[in-house]
Order: sequence, then C-alpha cells, then structure tokens
Amino acid sequence: MTRYLLSIFALSVSTSAALAASDQALDQQGAVISPADESVIAAFDILAAHAHRDANNVTFHMTTNGVAGADTPAPIGAVGGASVHSYVWPTSLDPAVVGFEAGTGILALAATSHPDFDDTPLVDENRDGDPANDGLIWHSHWVVLTPTETCGPGALAVRDIPEGETPKLPATWPGLPIFLDSPGFTPLFNGPEIKVVVGFASDAEIAGATYDGVTAALRVDANIHAPLLCVTDVFDVASGDLSLPGVLQ
Repeated sequence: MTRYLLSIFALSVSTSAALAASDQALDQQGAVISPADESVIAAFDILAAHAHRDANNVTFHMTTNGVAGADTPAPIGAVGGASVHSYVWPTSLDPAVVGFEAGTGILALAATSHPDFDDTPLVDENRDGDPANDGLIWHSHWVVLTPTETCGPGALAVRDIPEGETPKLPATWPGLPIFLDSPGFTPLFNGPEIKVVVGFASDAEIAGATYDGVTAALRVDANIHAPLLCVTDVFDVASGDLSLPGVLQ
C-alpha cells in the first residue's frame, strides 16, 4: 500500500511538473495564459492562446482544458435560430489586410461548427462531392465584429451589409450579407490543442499586431434579419477582458 501511494504521489508530482513546464514554455512563447475554470465546458475552457509568424504565414493556437473541438451544436433543422460554436482569435489587424473594407470593426479569425447550414461554398470539407452539406465540420472564417446592442447589452455581432451597400469584400466571401470570409484554412485538432495556419499577402503589415483568444456561441437571427449573426454566449476569454495582450512577433 505504501509503495502504491508513493507511486500515485510520484505520478501526481510528475503531471504537475509537466503542466508547469508546459505553462512556462507557453509563457516564453508570449502566449496569453488563462487559468482553468471548471464552470466552463472543458472543450472551451481556454488555458492559453498564442500565435507565431513565419514570414507571411501565421499559426494561431489555442490550448483548452479538454478535448478541443469535441463539443458541437445540436442541429435544429433550420437556418433561422441555428447555433454556431467557435474558437476565435480577435486581432488588432485592420480588416483591409484580408480584403474587407478598411476600418469596419474587429478583425477576428474563427474556427466554427454549425450543423444547420454551410457557409464555405468553395470547400468540400467532408469530400463527398457536395460542398453545401458540411457545416458541422470545423472550418475557418475571417469575420469583422462590431458592438451591436440589439444582440444584447455589450454584445458583439458579425457586421451586417445593409441592402444596397457594396463594401469591399474578400474574393472568398461566401455571399452572405455579413462581413464574413471563407478562406479555406483547415483547423487542426490534437487533443487539447486547436491550430489554424493562415496565409497573408506578402506585403501585409502583420508584425506587431495584437491578439486574444475567445470561445463563444453565436446564433443566426430566427427571422434571418439583421443583425444576422450575434454572439450569444462567451464561454471564455483568454485575457479575461478582451484586451488583446498577445503580440505577433
């Protein structure tokens, strides 16, 4: 029994040391570290958000307290009122850097899942020959977020495009009346980790940009009217206050 207890103690110490070493390594990478919160769904409980650059390619990472990507929305069988689950990296980059109208809001990278609709018409994520039936599979978007009180006090929404307006939009805009791009960058999952490798134009000024990490749920308006896509639940914010403390070196 004594030997068994000593073994359990040694395993506990070893695990704690490994976690501490992991946190230290993330700190050294400039990650935004977030404490575990048992009240948050483990798959969306952020432990760290970090990003690193190689020339014009940026890898966005998020480390969670559970299996990243394990939790997806329940289908309701309609687009109106449909839920969206997301891992989001808000940035200080101007939306123009990826092809949106300049100065229009907060540019954020998002990995999303939503079984009731598909908004990546150029990508067949499940490779079944139909690019319009795979919204459940995690995929990437650039979105422009703006404060939208009609979604709730202090809430954000994906910026709408009012009828008759023709703002500048990326080439891979999927045709929805919102500031949303479907660039086709594939989210990669590995246990508690999610990462998305993003390519920018070679002349894009991205060094020094700041970022944060957020996990959230959004919902399509029940009547499919503006605001079309509201943030309805924020599960976790890496910085705690959306201050974008991470710096892209």
